[in-house]
Amino acid sequence: MKEIDYVKCGDYYIPALTVPDKRYNIGKYGMLRRTFLQKHHNAIYSVMMMNGTLLQHIEDVNKLCCEELDRLIPAMAKNEGITEALKSSNQMEWVRRMNGIRNCAEEFVYQNYVYGGFEN
Repeated sequence: MKEIDYVKCGDYYIPALTVPDKRYNIGKYGMLRRTFLQKHHNAIYSVMMMNGTLLQHIEDVNKLCCEELDRLIPAMAKNEGITEALKSSNQMEWVRRMNGIRNCAEEFVYQNYVYGGFEN
């Protein structure tokens, strides 16, 4: 764990916190994870914020969610028999079924990665 330096201002010591140099790709799922931690697990959020691991954590969650969606959606479409032939013959049916698959895959990602990981 990283040590925190303090600066004396008058009679008080204030933590000398700095902004990290690295840029993070937080994305949709990272922002949802950050909000979830902030509202429902404030102690964990505060500790991660103070020791500088929050931004890396939410970037990792976002990357993991995107990779999982990229893996799940084609696998589920193949399992459901949704093909390019269906896309060319009945576009609206293809869109309806693909939207259903995307929603199902996103629900899985939300439950297991964005809002999960805190089971007793």
